[in-house]
This record gives sequence, C-alpha cells and structure tokens, in this order.
Amino acid sequence: MAGLLVIGDAVTDVVAVHHAPVAPGTDTAADIVVRPGGSGANTAAWAAHLGADARILTRVGYDTGPWHVAELRGAGVRPHVQVDPGHPTAVVIAMVDATGERSMLTNRGAGGRIGPADWDDGLLDGVTHLHVSGYTLFAEPGLALFRTAVGAALGRGLRISVDPASTGPLTGFGVERFLAETRAASLVFPNRDEALLLTGEREPERAASALSARYGTAVVKLGPDGALLAVDGRVTHRARAAAPRAVDSTGAGDAFAAGYLTALLDGHSAESALEAGCLAGARAVAGLGGRPGGTGGIRAPAGPGVSEPLCSP
Repeated sequence: MAGLLVIGDAVTDVVAVHHAPVAPGTDTAADIVVRPGGSGANTAAWAAHLGADARILTRVGYDTGPWHVAELRGAGVRPHVQVDPGHPTAVVIAMVDATGERSMLTNRGAGGRIGPADWDDGLLDGVTHLHVSGYTLFAEPGLALFRTAVGAALGRGLRISVDPASTGPLTGFGVERFLAETRAASLVFPNRDEALLLTGEREPERAASALSARYGTAVVKLGPDGALLAVDGRVTHRARAAAPRAVDSTGAGDAFAAGYLTALLDGHSAESALEAGCLAGARAVAGLGGRPGGTGGIRAPAGPGVSEPLCSP
C-alpha cells in the first residue's frame, strides 16, 4: 500500500470517565486512565492498525518523548519525532460523561512549537497522501510548517487532506483564514459542528455540499448518525454508523479519518471508504482512549527525557 504521512500532535491523554455530573468544589468518582493520544498520532496509529504504511511528523517534550516514540513504533507507525528539550509533551485532560461525550482541558506544550525546522522533503519519499491535523495550523510555527509541507506535496503531485480539528481553536484562528490556508487540500474531514462553522449553514448536508464545492471532496462526520460524502458540490453517499456501546468518544474522528484514508489508499471507492471510516470510528468509541486496543488500565510514561531528535526511516 502507498504511504500516508500525517502531520499533527502526539499528546498525553488523561481520560476521566465520570458517571455522575462533575461536582464543583469537591470530589467526583471517575475511572481514570493515562493514554498516548493526539489527533495526528491517533490517526497514524489507527491507519497502521488497519494496514496502511503510516508515518507521522510530530514534536513531543523532554518529559515523555521516549514513551510516545515507543508507543508509535509499537502501533506500527514510522515516527519522525522531534523531542523538544525545553518543553513538555502536550497534555489533554478529557472528562467523559455517561453518554461518552467529552470535554477537554488542553496544554499543547511542545506540539505547539512544531515548525519548518522539523521538516525535510525526504519525509515524502514513498508517500502518496499527506494528511494534516488542523491543530498544526493554530500556532504560527505550525502554520509555516503546513505551508512548507503542502508546497512540497504539491510539487510531487500528492493528494492532501485536512481535519479542521475543533471548533474552539478554529474560531480563534478564523474561519476565512482557515479556508484560505487550506485551499490546496482536495479532501476535508470536519465533524458536524465544524462543517456548520466553516460554511455558516444550518444543515450538515448543505454544509457538506458547500465544502465539497470548495475542496472537491468533503466527508462530514456525524457521530452516531454516520457520515456524509459530498463531491463537487453535492452529497453523493450517506453511511450509517455502527452501533456499539459508546464508552469514550476520544479519537473517534481520528479513527474515522484513518479508516477512510486507508481504504482509499488501498484502491477502494470513496463510498466504500466512507463505510470503512464509520466502522473504524465505531471501534474507537468502544474502548478508552484514542488508540486501537483501548480497554482500560493505566499505562504511565516511563524512561528518562532526551534532547536528541528520535527518527526512524
């Protein structure tokens, strides 16, 4: 299978599942696990799990860098990882309620400092598709990296996709600015709320159509309602979601993108890829954390920090 390069964060996820509402000023019982996460790293890990030749360019911190590299390699990903000697790895505290919905507290740490200095055109050797997490664009060094990587990918005739990431930082970055910066992408993966925000539409079908008129292809993730595929200005397919018991929605959208991209790289139609994305997303919500095999327990970071880049060919 042709290679997939993902650019995005690797994050230490602290996932707290609480079955009662969070009580201000006192304790609330919760099941808590520590997991490797991050939108970009999750997508790469799921893609590798599903059979893709997946690589990632990311930046982690001095505190848990070796753990993240080991986890990526263990998932079958080829990591191109810069370890920041002056900043810790990004951390997300995800509070998951009884329905599986999550609220997040985020510190991007070293991930917010990835930039053009981390890039090498050789990262695209053997790659036919570049996928970028929108979080990369939301800090100036990452935006400069995005422009560099996209220019190199276009020079090689590669396909480019982008995931808008999250409505909060997307709003802060600016909708029109995001649309302008990502205009070279031919595929976009928003969820329902992101699609509505990016278009100003009130219905996901109209939003999908509008985004596909701009990008060429838009895949709108609808959670338990499945997903929409729109091409060149019109919705062409709707896929139903599988219906597992939702334990944790962390990483579901990342798994969906991985399922879609892996199927596409394997030669399947966009319609079949949409179904594969829904299946991967359903598998993700059935376990804790954003990576394949999230079934509980605590996996704590271990090992000394390092200040040297850790890369694999």
